[in-house]
Amino acid sequence: MPTDDGNSLESIRALNNPNNNPRHIAIIMDGNGRWAQKRFMPRAVGHQAGVKAVRKIVEYCAKQEIEVLTLFAFSSENWRRPEEEVSLLMSLFLATLQKEINKLDRNNIRLRFIGDRSAFSEKLQAKMAEGEAQTQNNTALTLVIAANYGGRWDLCQAFRTVAEKIAAGELSNQDISEQLINQYLSTADLPEPDLFIRTGGEQRVSNFLLWQQAYTELYFTPTLWPDFDQNSLEDAIRSFKGRQRRFGHTGEQLLDQSISLK
Repeated sequence: MPTDDGNSLESIRALNNPNNNPRHIAIIMDGNGRWAQKRFMPRAVGHQAGVKAVRKIVEYCAKQEIEVLTLFAFSSENWRRPEEEVSLLMSLFLATLQKEINKLDRNNIRLRFIGDRSAFSEKLQAKMAEGEAQTQNNTALTLVIAANYGGRWDLCQAFRTVAEKIAAGELSNQDISEQLINQYLSTADLPEPDLFIRTGGEQRVSNFLLWQQAYTELYFTPTLWPDFDQNSLEDAIRSFKGRQRRFGHTGEQLLDQSISLK
């Protein structure tokens, strides 16, 4: 991603092209439980409806040639929820993977997981690894599922790796830089998010991709996740395209560069 001491104004201008979709969209899918409660249904029904919304958004992103879609499926804080709900979420997660992996593969979609998998059952971990292996060569869209993920966890595991390499003499303190830390984050092979979306009305990032979202455009909507559809995503992308992304430069710099390149 462009920074003040990094990419040129030409690159920033390309990112501000109103015809360009975001390369990477990250979404906190909030509101399943409230969606169900409004209908006097169990929260489980809301989570099931949320899975249907995921299918629609994945299909749309693939058609629009979005490179990466990252979905916050289960945070490291979600273990604090009632045991019954956590158990249901794990069962739904496994059942969804069993049902969807072949569909993703047929549609040339690559599946990735980020987060600490050690807390999941062996069966679920095996299915996650199977999905990644089966779809690893697909190129239409990379679907990243953040499961038992936290932004602080991501940074801690990156810092731990760097510290171990310094202790082993493979790196020195002088080697530490933003670029080095990026190499050890769970998203090291992915572009940083251009557009962050949170449904359900809350307006916070909730420990999601904390390092990676330094320059991400934020979009909050009151729409509950099961009701978030193609039109909702189009609204978010339209808002994104209407923003000027300066990355530390002035608006005048971008305007002057735009004129000079015409």
